[in-house]
Amino acid sequence: MSSNIKPKTPAKEAPTEPFKRAVGVCLRAIAGRGDLEVSYAAERPGLAGGKARLPEPPRRLSEREAAIVRGHADSIALKLACHDPAVHRKLTPGGQQARAVFEAVEQARVEAIGARRMGGVKRNLSAMLDDRFHRGKFDEITDRADAPIEDALAMMVRERLTGESPPAAARKLVDLWRPLIEERAGKDLDRLERVLNDQRRFGDVVHDLLDCLDMGEDRSSEADEEEGEDGDEDSRKDEQGQDGDSADSADSERMSMEAEASAEELPDSASEAVDAPAAEMADDAEMGDSETAAEPWRPRHQRNEPRGPDYRPFATKFDETVGAEDLCEAEELDRLRGYLDKQLSHLQGVVARLANRLQRLLLAQQNRAWEFDLEEGLLDPARLSRVIVDPLHPLSFKREKDTNFRDTVVTLLLDNSGSMRGRPITVAATCADILARTLERCGVKVEILGFTTRAWKGGQSRESWLAQGKPANPGRLNDLRHIIYKAADAPWRRARKNLGLMMREGLLKENIDGEALDWAHKRLLGRPETRKILMMISDGAPVDDSTLSVNPGNYLERHLRWVIEDIETRSPVELIAIGIGHDVTRYYRRAVTIVDAEELGGVMTEKLAELFEEHPTDERPARAPRPRHLNA
Repeated sequence: MSSNIKPKTPAKEAPTEPFKRAVGVCLRAIAGRGDLEVSYAAERPGLAGGKARLPEPPRRLSEREAAIVRGHADSIALKLACHDPAVHRKLTPGGQQARAVFEAVEQARVEAIGARRMGGVKRNLSAMLDDRFHRGKFDEITDRADAPIEDALAMMVRERLTGESPPAAARKLVDLWRPLIEERAGKDLDRLERVLNDQRRFGDVVHDLLDCLDMGEDRSSEADEEEGEDGDEDSRKDEQGQDGDSADSADSERMSMEAEASAEELPDSASEAVDAPAAEMADDAEMGDSETAAEPWRPRHQRNEPRGPDYRPFATKFDETVGAEDLCEAEELDRLRGYLDKQLSHLQGVVARLANRLQRLLLAQQNRAWEFDLEEGLLDPARLSRVIVDPLHPLSFKREKDTNFRDTVVTLLLDNSGSMRGRPITVAATCADILARTLERCGVKVEILGFTTRAWKGGQSRESWLAQGKPANPGRLNDLRHIIYKAADAPWRRARKNLGLMMREGLLKENIDGEALDWAHKRLLGRPETRKILMMISDGAPVDDSTLSVNPGNYLERHLRWVIEDIETRSPVELIAIGIGHDVTRYYRRAVTIVDAEELGGVMTEKLAELFEEHPTDERPARAPRPRHLNA
């Protein structure tokens, strides 16, 4: 009798799966780590927890996009194969900027080793670097103050070691710094090629280079002890580094042979993917332990010069800080909130599940404490033996104490600029709403703020400037509008409808991020909670046409960088940023960039979970930052 059961058809494989497998195989082969776990995600590529994370390739993969993904894979593999973390820790300088330069140059060294031996790797790395600098808008930089010296120096080191000129997107960056670096440290750059394969001696030359640039600082005592042990032997070696070259050449040859062998075993399509030149999801090529921001460097004699007092508003009397309920009638707020709920009815379930996961995590971390020997509450079985011994002894009860989670407050600062119109602002409003509700259940207070301007292309500030005869360098020429959607002490049920205001036509205008961040930060400093977290959600750099038309092109961005640095280095507030379609990692130390607004809910909950899993750090001083005054 024939059976009516049809055999199961295998699930259809995604078109990018063969490419991803091929890239993973080559990464493990070059790294010499057959057990390395390789994953793909829409996050910054790098090494995390002993796992390699690469950007998710698009479904329709072009040759350039493929090369960018492979470039990130090659960069990670070469770091694993040619880099000794122990040596690196001992050589790393103590200063923040010097450490950033040291990290960038070391990454350039390991990538140069692979590029000099494998032509395909060289093409992949070039595509990856060009994409990275293009996404960071480095090709638009015109001022050295906005050009990170570590990136420029890394490209010049790469040029010395491989003969490759800087990527097109990085040429302006390098040209701004080249005259000064060549004049002061050109001879040290020439020495690097001789010690390419000896990481320790390469690091010593980099320290000499830092000294020439007035960035040199003392290394750790651990590094000094190692130098004392090995210094005599090294002093007898010629700087040509023949021993180092021969010691590493075998590893490099083995690395190359394994990569070629693995490529031969791959299917034709995968093999082509391994050798063809570049990925759409690239964010940054930084690997290793460095988390320093790409801040511009200045020579030592200017290091204490304040960066920001030259910023000022032309007039502050037209600015406003206003509650959402004061910008709209109650009936319209109800209507707008209903519209917001309808727009994202399908997304609420997804974000709610993520929020519930965050809630379980937070509740699990709360310490449970009990009160014993009470006259009422839950019966305490551990003390029943006393009743058995003495029947006249009263029963003992216990009750759980109420505990607050780490005495924490979280501020969500939302960009309310015109570029957020549509899907991004809708998703941001819903995610903020659900997360506020979740954190409130766990005893964490939440504040939701927004920032925009009162008018397009200026307002009353610009009119006042015109009436005064257009004085030069007027400063900020627009009227700020800072909106309080939910105060930290306000319960969520009362503030819920306020988020509907973001759906109002005409609300979203320009964005002046620096002053908004400063405003939100000062509100947090006034809070009594022990731990303070500030999350900025934005889709771009600060833009205000009226201000930028009569001031330097980097006027707003420079002030934003200064405010960020002040918070990150001097404030007890923990700052994190999420960029929607815009790379914010070049501004903030702790940041993530998402491509699609739909990813916002997952990223927000994930980053908050990471923060709550950590213990409050004692690295930064607990004192309040120095006061900043904006002179009218």
